[in-house]
Amino acid sequence: MTDPTARSAPPSGAGVLELLRRFKRDSTLADQYATTCLEQAEAAEHRLRAFEYLPRDVARRPGPLSGIPVAIKDIIATSDMPTTNGSPIYRNHVPERDAWVVERLRNLGATIFGKTVSTEFAWRHPGPTVNPWNPAHTPGGSSSGSAAAVAAGIVPLALGTQTLGSVIRPAAFNGVVGFKPSFGAIPRTGVHPLSPSLDHVGLFARRVDDVAFALSLLAGSDDSDPHGRPLPDFEIDAMQGVQPLQRPRLGIVRFEKWSRTEPEQQQLFEAAIAKSRDAGAVLEELELGELDRANWHAINTILASEAALIFEGLVERFPDRSSDHLKSLVQTGKTHTALEYLAAKAQQEKLRSAFTTEISGFDAIVTLPAFGEAPEGLGFTGNAEFCAPWTLLGVPAVTLPAGFGKRGLPLGLQIAGAYRQDHRTLRAAKWMESVLAFDPGIPGI
Repeated sequence: MTDPTARSAPPSGAGVLELLRRFKRDSTLADQYATTCLEQAEAAEHRLRAFEYLPRDVARRPGPLSGIPVAIKDIIATSDMPTTNGSPIYRNHVPERDAWVVERLRNLGATIFGKTVSTEFAWRHPGPTVNPWNPAHTPGGSSSGSAAAVAAGIVPLALGTQTLGSVIRPAAFNGVVGFKPSFGAIPRTGVHPLSPSLDHVGLFARRVDDVAFALSLLAGSDDSDPHGRPLPDFEIDAMQGVQPLQRPRLGIVRFEKWSRTEPEQQQLFEAAIAKSRDAGAVLEELELGELDRANWHAINTILASEAALIFEGLVERFPDRSSDHLKSLVQTGKTHTALEYLAAKAQQEKLRSAFTTEISGFDAIVTLPAFGEAPEGLGFTGNAEFCAPWTLLGVPAVTLPAGFGKRGLPLGLQIAGAYRQDHRTLRAAKWMESVLAFDPGIPGI
């Protein structure tokens, strides 16, 4: 005889909105879901190694996210769990207060589902997490554990951060939706800084609907984050999701580095463009020459300069517990003069202003999130050059899973939009998601 509990259980990899619809029909399922996720996490952790800390309390709370487990990147403060920042310096550190975004999640009824592995202070020194599609490959970074946990079907939603490419790239490598909102959309109070001019709080999920719904609940401002700027109000119906644009107008952005991408990634991109045209979108090539030439130097100058100010004292006090990656970043930042830093900041503002004009007439742009599949090995988390322009500009960007490469690892597409036009960008991404109609499934980790 079939177990009725099994009939009501959601499939592995169910999205946030799908779960909320099921929970509305079945409160028992809502009560049990986080416990089931915890059992899955404990069973997979010796192979996946996505978590620094798993929760002890997964009791359901009331609210619009009631019953939804949300994994938290381990540079985001939690008052009831260690926050190690991916560093042995903070191995047993438990913050006094939750980060703003964690407190908001608790108030929304979400279950705070442990702490996911981050590279050291969200920079390049990797943690132990493996790619769930092939453990011989990196999951990307710095939000390694969050991307892997969503990809493996352990949680439907996870928080990450991005300062170069730390949401968009691992989302592509793991075959999930990654979303970096506009700069300042989600307050960073309680998030360990790497570069305050560039740090973003972002999201991982399985569907565009899920990150759109999460943003509608998490966008806000806080006096402790001077870079915060509230987004224009928008609402997402939890039963209907985000409404896709009709016949969107999309700019195709390739950049000079296009020639260095893997052939399978190029083929997937061209196929997606052709499929979008067939479905009624208007697509035109968009040249962004100055952004292409200037973004990498500008973003790295800003990042290294600000990181040197933040971490110089730390690496001096704890040289034996600081990686060579972090020490090198500090040394690089100290070589930049104040004039060089200010010039890079001015370049950032100039490029941001120019992009507003260049994208006018387009709903969004479509480009690549990475050069191809996740690199082999765990020592290198991947090249962020396709992500950096949109981080520098602070504009919304979305990764969509779109196919597999020759090694059987996921490949993605990236949709980016105008600054503070997050809702419109998500509507364009939802349209593209429906046209691609691609679901990578859950890897057998």
